Amino acid sequence: MNPARRLEGKVSIITGAAQGIGLATALKFAQEGAIVVVCDLRQDAVDAAVAQCQAAGAQALGFALSVTDRGQVDSMVAEVKARHGRIDVLVNNAGITQDARLQKMSLQQFDAVIDVNLRGVFHCAQAVVDSMVAQGSGVILNASSVVGIYGNFGQTNYAAAKFGVIGFTKTWSRELGPKGVRVNAVAPGFIETPILSTIPDKLLGQMQEEVPLRRLGSPAEVANVYAFLASDEASYVNGAVLEVSGGLTV
Repeated sequence: MNPARRLEGKVSIITGAAQGIGLATALKFAQEGAIVVVCDLRQDAVDAAVAQCQAAGAQALGFALSVTDRGQVDSMVAEVKARHGRIDVLVNNAGITQDARLQKMSLQQFDAVIDVNLRGVFHCAQAVVDSMVAQGSGVILNASSVVGIYGNFGQTNYAAAKFGVIGFTKTWSRELGPKGVRVNAVAPGFIETPILSTIPDKLLGQMQEEVPLRRLGSPAEVANVYAFLASDEASYVNGAVLEVSGGLTV
């Protein structure tokens, strides 16, 4: 195996893949030789991400869908299987934030985040798991967060979802490990993504000061971890929650 192409030929579905960590992960997987399936909400953004993956030399296809819509997810998985005959990797990256303190959080804000960040992970994993079990191999990678380990002010909904994703990861690693399917979670810290674009510079500076490395992370640094966990180099890593936070929680 060429170490520069650790994911050669692996059919890899990545949700939320049109921007931020998801796009960086799609491009990293493309560089590692994967067949990349880009999933996100907007068709134009999906098309742009697919084009970037193809420019990196990968086979790639895209689907505009919402992970909250089980019918759309099932249709995407069926088409991927019809085209490629298998599914090797699922990266459950899609996520949103709608922050408010407990006293101010609306039911709509709570439900929206739980629907995407928790229920969406369930939909996608359940849609691919039978294929992985039947082929006796597969990797499911779930996006948690340091907020899903330690909580965070104003993020009742997000913290609940990301704690829940860790629960999924621990449970599925037990259920699916004996069947050859590994399940792990990644817990990023402060990463330079569009989600941070609305944060004032002063606050960003304070955030950086909290990190022992004294900087924010890049989406590519999270993507590198996803690529490792998806590869055979991580063949004995199962049920783990790997922080990518620059030591934020030390």
